[in-house]
Amino acid sequence: MYRNVKYIIDKYGNHPAFYRYKTKTGSSLPMFYVYDSYITGPEHWASLLTTSGSRSIRNSPYDALFIALLVEDKHKYDILQSGFNGIYTYFATNGFTYGSSYENWAKIKLFCDHFQLLFIPSVGPGYIDTSIRPWNTQNTRNRINGKYYETALNLALQAHPSVISITSFNEWHEGTQIERAVPKRTSKRVYLDYRPHKPGLYLELTRKWSEKYSKERATYALERQQPVS
Repeated sequence: MYRNVKYIIDKYGNHPAFYRYKTKTGSSLPMFYVYDSYITGPEHWASLLTTSGSRSIRNSPYDALFIALLVEDKHKYDILQSGFNGIYTYFATNGFTYGSSYENWAKIKLFCDHFQLLFIPSVGPGYIDTSIRPWNTQNTRNRINGKYYETALNLALQAHPSVISITSFNEWHEGTQIERAVPKRTSKRVYLDYRPHKPGLYLELTRKWSEKYSKERATYALERQQPVS
């Protein structure tokens, strides 16, 4: 992990498109989302992510914001012990995990606020992965012509999150893409499109809710003296 972070920052860190998040202290740090972070024990993460760790990355040129995946409720305290800077929920299926269940976002946000962690709920336009996992029909979530996406975005905003992540831009095989889509069929697959709506429906919805989030976030960030970028 250390080698990967070092490589990424050394190679791309000065590029104008390299994302950095402005912290409360005024620092602009890279942000790394760590998928399946719970598989590695907190004592191993702590060696890298805490200031007293044996291979600490903190207060070095490679310091960054590391965001852990929250799957089960019990993972919260492992994430805290590990030295992560925040929590994200990743999955686009409401109800699939504790973290991806909308009804739990307010509680997760309270936990993050208490321990000064970033809370990053993940929203998606729907979910269908039966082309690669035919047995997984119970986790299919219909897009309902954009209503599923807007419901998720609305509930994410209500939690006053630090950031909102989107799952995903172009993960077609799990049916979570929001990029422009036109009808397409191959011998093995029919690709989902957004008819009767325009090909750019989900990009338009993303812009609409991004603008709403930016305005609301600026308001509550000002109230709590939090950064707005």
